[in-house]
Amino acid sequence: MKENNLKSAPLGMTVIVKTICQFIAPTIFLFGIYVSVHGHLSPGGGFTGGVIMASAFIFQILADGSVLEKLRKEKWRLELSESIAIFSFLMLAVIGLLVAGTAVFFGNFLRVGKLGELISGGFIPIGNIIIGIEVCAAISSIFVALLIYKDEESE
Repeated sequence: MKENNLKSAPLGMTVIVKTICQFIAPTIFLFGIYVSVHGHLSPGGGFTGGVIMASAFIFQILADGSVLEKLRKEKWRLELSESIAIFSFLMLAVIGLLVAGTAVFFGNFLRVGKLGELISGGFIPIGNIIIGIEVCAAISSIFVALLIYKDEESE
C-alpha cells in the first residue's frame, strides 16, 4: 500500500516552487553568463560564472525532482560540453602561440581596446566564457553523478 502511494506521488517540489524555479533558473543562468563575460572588469570570471550557471541547473533539478532516467540520458551531453570546452581552451592557447607571434602560450592575438570597456581584455573574455562552460558542465556532471550513485546505492 505504501509503495503505491510513493509511485503515484508527484516528483519534486510543489507546483508553486516549480513555477517559481522556471522563472528564477534562467535569471540565475543569465547572471552567470554576465559574471563570466565581465570577469576581466569586475570580480568574478569564468570559474565563478560557471558555478553560478551550474547552480541554475541544480536548482531546476531539485525543484523538478530527480528524474534519474532522463538525467542518465542527459549526462553524456554534459560530459561532451566539458570535453569541448577543454579542447577549445587548449585551442585558444595554441592560437595565441601561433598567431600572436610572441612564442608564448596564451599570447594575446586580439586588440586590447580601451581600459574599462567590455571589449578591453583581448582574448581574456573568450577564455572566461570557455572556462565558464567547462565549470558549469563539470559541476552539473558531478551533481548528476552523485544522484545516480545515490540511486544505485539504494537499490
